[in-house]
Amino acid sequence: MEKYLRENFDVEAKRPSEEALRRWRCAVSVVKNPRRRFRMVADLAKRAEAERKRKKLQEKIRVALYVQKAALHFIDAVNRVEYKLSNDVKEAGFCVGPDELASIVRSHDSKALGSHGGVEGLARHISVSLNDGIVSTDVSTRQNIYGLNQHAEKPSRSFWMFVWEALHDLTLIILMMCAVISIGVGIATEGWPKGMYDGLGIILCIFLVVIVTAVSDYKQSLQFKVLDKEKKNVLVQVTREGCRQRVSIYDLVVGDIVHLSIGDVVPADGVLISGHSLSVDESSLSGESEPVDVNKKRPFLLSGTKVQDGYGKMLVTAVGMRTEWGRLMATLSETGEDETPLQVKLNGVATIIGKIGLAFAVMTFLVLMGRFLVVKAQHQELTKWSTTDALQVLNFFAIAVTIIVVAVPEGLPLAVTLSLAFAMKKLMRDKALVRHLSACETMGSATCICTDKTGTLTTNHMVVNKIWICEETKLITRKEDVLSSISKEVQRILLQSIFQNTASEVAKGKDGKTNILGTPTETAIVEFGLHMGGDFNVHRKESEIVKVEPFNSVKKKMSVLVSLPNKNGFRAFCKGASEIILKMCDKIIAKDGKPMKMSQEQRKKITSVIDDFACQALRTLCLAFKDIEKPDCIPEDNYTLVAVVGIKDPVRPGVKEAVKTCLEAGIIVRIVTGDNINTAKAIARECGILTDDGIAIEGPDFRDKSPQEMEEIIPKLQVMARSSPSDKHKLVTQLRNVFKEVVAVTGDGTNDAPALAQADIGLAMGIAGTEVAKESADVIIMDDNFTTIVNVGRWGRSVYINIQKFVQFQLTVNVVALMINFISACVSGDAPLTTVQLLWVNLIMDTLGALALATEPPNDALMKRPPIGRNVYFITKLMWRNIIGQSIFQIVVLVILQFNGKRLLKLTGSDATDILNTFIFNTFVFCQVFNEINSRDMVKINVFERVLDSWVFLGVMFSTVSFQIVMVELLGAFADTVPLSWDLWLASVLIGAASLVVAAVLKCIPVQTGQDHQVAKGHDGYEPLPSGPDMA
Repeated sequence: MEKYLRENFDVEAKRPSEEALRRWRCAVSVVKNPRRRFRMVADLAKRAEAERKRKKLQEKIRVALYVQKAALHFIDAVNRVEYKLSNDVKEAGFCVGPDELASIVRSHDSKALGSHGGVEGLARHISVSLNDGIVSTDVSTRQNIYGLNQHAEKPSRSFWMFVWEALHDLTLIILMMCAVISIGVGIATEGWPKGMYDGLGIILCIFLVVIVTAVSDYKQSLQFKVLDKEKKNVLVQVTREGCRQRVSIYDLVVGDIVHLSIGDVVPADGVLISGHSLSVDESSLSGESEPVDVNKKRPFLLSGTKVQDGYGKMLVTAVGMRTEWGRLMATLSETGEDETPLQVKLNGVATIIGKIGLAFAVMTFLVLMGRFLVVKAQHQELTKWSTTDALQVLNFFAIAVTIIVVAVPEGLPLAVTLSLAFAMKKLMRDKALVRHLSACETMGSATCICTDKTGTLTTNHMVVNKIWICEETKLITRKEDVLSSISKEVQRILLQSIFQNTASEVAKGKDGKTNILGTPTETAIVEFGLHMGGDFNVHRKESEIVKVEPFNSVKKKMSVLVSLPNKNGFRAFCKGASEIILKMCDKIIAKDGKPMKMSQEQRKKITSVIDDFACQALRTLCLAFKDIEKPDCIPEDNYTLVAVVGIKDPVRPGVKEAVKTCLEAGIIVRIVTGDNINTAKAIARECGILTDDGIAIEGPDFRDKSPQEMEEIIPKLQVMARSSPSDKHKLVTQLRNVFKEVVAVTGDGTNDAPALAQADIGLAMGIAGTEVAKESADVIIMDDNFTTIVNVGRWGRSVYINIQKFVQFQLTVNVVALMINFISACVSGDAPLTTVQLLWVNLIMDTLGALALATEPPNDALMKRPPIGRNVYFITKLMWRNIIGQSIFQIVVLVILQFNGKRLLKLTGSDATDILNTFIFNTFVFCQVFNEINSRDMVKINVFERVLDSWVFLGVMFSTVSFQIVMVELLGAFADTVPLSWDLWLASVLIGAASLVVAAVLKCIPVQTGQDHQVAKGHDGYEPLPSGPDMA
């Protein structure tokens, strides 16, 4: 089975090949309801068509954006559209209509923008202040006139659509036809109403199956709809009523002032108000990979493009379906997400079992028909056929079809979807947003987590704790501690270095309080400047910014060039990673504020200060400046060092315990950070990541290593400091390709996108992460907390184990149902389980079984076992032991009851056969109920542990038993049952409960795991846990 599954049903979790996707689709057969089975499977034909449409649209947009020929300008001038203002626009107090406004940006029409008076004129025409933004009370008016920031989407399916889909099951359709014929023939032979009971019972049971299936599928779809909306809900920084605030992308309106920075996705069409070094990647729209500079000459920004560099403010001019992005999104059909490896594998399992079931159904029908014809031949009645005979043949056919219903486990692949939907919903509550279904599965196999330090292991609540200035180290408690020992000139230069060279802003919030907006590091430094008595706005107005080089993770510094007051030349400010800035400096600021030459001894002392700060787990930055005469470019050397700043960022509570949990689970944790190596090592030791024999290395050293050296270093590598995004990408590639590890990687910056995409599981930070990083990630950690990452791993393991539990349970029911009907048909010429009873069993093991077992919450024991390997057998020897053992027990019990039940149960009288058949049916159901309880744990004997934590499981158990009582005691006419006495009920329950004892005995039989647990050994030498009686 495993060989067949690997050859035909093996796909990669990320970016599976087209060939693999087509191969498994071709291999699938014996599908009862393709519409339901493949609802969550991508339509490759539609996907190809969508890709063709996308490329065609991109080409049109590319031509519109980049072909700026005189002829086109001439044609445009001749055919310029005359826009007229509608009454609605006039009454709302606006001077430009939505179509005209949208066309200005869409066609990059500089002439039209100029005719409206540029950005300022356009702002006046749509009644907005470029400083204060729109008034909140105008939002609904602007939405009515200019539209909502949403693109057209396919309407969600109603509940009745799921009912209709469930009714497309071919076997159920055949059974409905059989039921209708049965009713007709039954009434003709047995009269009204007795003749309709058999057929009506089948119809009612089909109705129950359809409704339960539809309810389950509908609830799943609602969960995915909520998750999908959450995935698309981006928070955007805007200014409204003079206050900076974050609003949902869906609430964005024309006239909003949007603030953009590196890594943001432009949320709507608009024009640039102001900005520095702003460049955007328009490849998502045009297919062109070259970044486009946005400035006063070319101020147009298109929705869906990504900010690659710089920052700026834009005025929103078009939203939703009036943007090119909205049109593109609406044109592309929803083609579905790539199916997960487990879904594909279980489609393969369902195919194999379906073929076996189909063979058994045909054999059962042939045996039943053969025996029936032999009996007729013995009575010389082969040529004499009555309606009763026809009804009997119809019943044989219905039983054969029902065996196919039971045997083809349609619910197996869908159980994965159910389990993933449940896990994703719970994870969203636990601050983890899963963007791709497969990530939830893959996280259960993770053998290594490469995590950032700042904000993930630490709190991200940064404060300046120490400062080295004028050759003295100061602990920051009161501002007098610093100001008392430095001159006014030094103080002025320090505050200039802080306020001039920052991407942060000091703005007033809704509550009237002053808020600092920016990265935690920037915020900490600006907050320190304010604490020192500085005024952000005063210092910003002193000088005009000429050039800006925004911070990026490659250069690890930020620079700005400003003009000095009274035309006294220009001053460049630079700040960033301590050792990088220190190399750029050849002078230090003296106590009188004058630059003085830096001696070699002073350089060593400063390096010692940096190392001392770092060893105290402080994040270190250097501030420097340089005066120049001409503003040609921002200089790269000969700076004057102003100060070394030590920023405190304490370790998050619970991180140490989370790291310990990872190590116990066989998951290696590595820190990959851009910070100083001593800071990283101090934090790593505090978290329990860096051990005595572990290696800490800097990014530049790592990238210079040969492949052989990397192979020696990586197994013991625990900290990589001063790393660039390319170093992180290289490490991930080595871990995956050379060491065959399943790697989870965290990232927050735009440049982290390649590493996030390359990793098996990309984890983007929800608070500190850019939108570009989030788009490349598989999971978004909403609270940036390492503990949440561990929780994702716990749920990933839970999904995998839950599906194994369900498969074990369903295969046992399949084997027993097939064998008991076939054996009985061969021996007695009749099937002990009727069509209605088999349909009920199918409901128990399919939809209800999936609900009960696939939604079990994770427990701590999951993190005490090693990760699930890349190429392990899905149906393990452990599972086969349980399936075969339980199947033999149930078949033996049911066969004994079938052929010797009357004597054992001392049944006499005319209704003895009916009582026995009912008892067999009841015992069979209770065997499944208790086997479902057994399946809660495939290894441990105590299967009732934490059962009260799973209310879904308890609910399904209660519902199953309750309906079984109703079916036996009250619905006998429809279900072919008769009421049972209390002692027979007790006997049924006890026989079913005996499967608990059988399971306990089976779990004491040791199993050689072999290939079942292929896991990578970590630096802690973690080995797979044993199974067998000692584990029990």
